[in-house]
Amino acid sequence: MVYDQRSALSNYISRLLATGRVVFTAQEAEEALGVGRGAFLDAAERLQHRKALLSPRRGFYVIVPPQYASWGAPPPAWYIDALMHHERQSYYVGLLKAAELHGATHQAVMEFQIVSAKRFPDIRAGRNLIAFYYRKDMAAVQTGIEERKTDTGMMKVSSAALTAFDLLRYPQASGGLDNIATVLSDLGSAIDPKQLKALSLAMEKPVVQRLGYLLDRLGHGQVTESMHAAVQAKGAPRWTELDRKEASDPDFAPEPLERDERWRVIVRRMPEVDE
Repeated sequence: MVYDQRSALSNYISRLLATGRVVFTAQEAEEALGVGRGAFLDAAERLQHRKALLSPRRGFYVIVPPQYASWGAPPPAWYIDALMHHERQSYYVGLLKAAELHGATHQAVMEFQIVSAKRFPDIRAGRNLIAFYYRKDMAAVQTGIEERKTDTGMMKVSSAALTAFDLLRYPQASGGLDNIATVLSDLGSAIDPKQLKALSLAMEKPVVQRLGYLLDRLGHGQVTESMHAAVQAKGAPRWTELDRKEASDPDFAPEPLERDERWRVIVRRMPEVDE
């Protein structure tokens, strides 16, 4: 009986693959096969041991096509939208992964980075690591979220402007200041100035100041004018450190190299851009 259940599930996932689907829920499979939860779980577990199936979240399954058997999972772009829909959470692909999709990274991105409205543990799916970063105010940045076509459907991705802000908002996830500057050097030309200004109203002021300074420094000052005007309209902001790590210990912090009056940013070390 177990063999028949496993065979039926194998046939079911083969039919899904033939229609271009790589995901399904436990409830969908149980209804299609006419089996109970226990029988389905037994069959699914055996296929997982065979590396033909994986379950990144309870009740949600991803089929591993033969061409990705050695990877242990298809690319996260194939199923991330369906996964987040299953979790009923808003999200977008962001940070360095979004920068890569915008053509602005100099090296392979090791994480598939997701910004979501709920805190999730990271997911190891075969060779892929899906890393989650929390943003409470997702509604405030909706204008910076785009839809991108994938091999199996669509996924949400941060625009160049929102990606730029997030690189400064999550510096540890972005590889540090040098890497952020390197990515921004390429990403800057893709940023929409109007969107940059609109999104700046939803961002913490120090993040806006740091991004404005870096974009100016990297030769993309043409996109920061309206954002700078919006910042100044509320009065001169407080001084902020370009790199908070450099000033974290007052006893060992380097003396400032520059105090940028335009953005009121204190610079203790110039970021190095990888050419």
